[in-house]
Amino acid sequence: MKPNFTVRLRVFNLNCWGIPYLSKHRADRVKRLGDFLNMESFDLALLEEVWSEQDFQYLRQKLLPTYPAAHYFRSGIIGSGLCVFSKHPIQEFTQHVFTLNGYPYMIHHCDWFCGKAVGLLVLHLNGLVLNAYVTHLHAEYNRQKDIYLAHRVAQAWELAQFIHHTSKKADVVLLCGDLNLHPKDLGCRLLKEWTGLHDAYLETQDFKGSEEGCTMVPKNCYVKQQELGPFPLGIRIDYILYKAVSGLCISCKTLKTTTGHDPYSGPPFSDHEALMATLCVRHSPPQHNPSPTHGPAESSPLTSVLREAWAEVDQGMAQAHWWATMAGYAVGLGLLLLALLCALAAGGWNREAALLLWTPNVGLVLGAGVFYLFHVQEAKGLFKTRTELQHVLGRAREAQDLGPESQPALLLGQQEGDRAEEQ
Repeated sequence: MKPNFTVRLRVFNLNCWGIPYLSKHRADRVKRLGDFLNMESFDLALLEEVWSEQDFQYLRQKLLPTYPAAHYFRSGIIGSGLCVFSKHPIQEFTQHVFTLNGYPYMIHHCDWFCGKAVGLLVLHLNGLVLNAYVTHLHAEYNRQKDIYLAHRVAQAWELAQFIHHTSKKADVVLLCGDLNLHPKDLGCRLLKEWTGLHDAYLETQDFKGSEEGCTMVPKNCYVKQQELGPFPLGIRIDYILYKAVSGLCISCKTLKTTTGHDPYSGPPFSDHEALMATLCVRHSPPQHNPSPTHGPAESSPLTSVLREAWAEVDQGMAQAHWWATMAGYAVGLGLLLLALLCALAAGGWNREAALLLWTPNVGLVLGAGVFYLFHVQEAKGLFKTRTELQHVLGRAREAQDLGPESQPALLLGQQEGDRAEEQ
């Protein structure tokens, strides 16, 4: 590799809002999106909410001359909705389905049935190894009363851990997707602090697009004002994040978003705005980092966000235990009533009435049993996340206590040791 090399990477990301039978003008939007991607010829196009595999196959054929490599990530009952199109050969791919993903009885929200996940592609570009991740986290629905907050924090931590443990051989790391997190939300801060990823909107040298980089804006004809809540200008929940290893420098030269319509002033591609970034990777001589001069405060942002995440997950775990306990009581009550009905029927009581009452009691026992099992599983998933956060938090505190000279090695060790201790 030449010491003065520069690699340019053009990236496109969009939540396509492609729900069969429910999303308006889906077929037309997918067709116009394909035309636009062919015209622009990005290096990578990463898409979310392509819920119909037929839409993926349509795009696959349409984009084949420009993007010879593509992959659709399948998971859950409906599917993850994640897919990628690449001008460059895909060397490897895999995916990780999030442990927690909402509640199956919240049918109108559908997240549980989708199998939300993170997909990984490994590409080789001019001698560089690029790990490209695409993801879609659980939706918020109600910011004032967010019953999914613990799940989304757990997903953000799981995503950060997946990136950390799969990117050790990568020169460049790229994460695109709909995080369903505002920039200052706990999950977003946790993800950035733990992985060291940079936000293209905050780092770019040249931004053109919607105000404050919002990716859901009131100008979009598919966006309802109530979806924006207390944010009349819009919300920023879709991201392009990146980083490079030591010896390389990555920067975002340009970042563009659509602004309520497609780039050529036609109808919008989706209810979300598209992100288009030009990233530049170049050689950077390794720099000597002197010991921090601020002592323990150097790791305080990480420690602070870990504490917040631990508290939120702990609260969610307590709630899951409460629901499991209530469901357990309901199962016990149902079994008791069934036993009573059996005794009454055996004693000569009206068998027709006993059978009439038997059916709803069986339904109660089965329904409450499923409810109990689900919330026990939820509690275990949250407990796993809380345990990992507690371990990392403890290691970060050790780094603070040992002083500035030991911090870099200990903070590195805390990350490197996670996988070994789990095994």
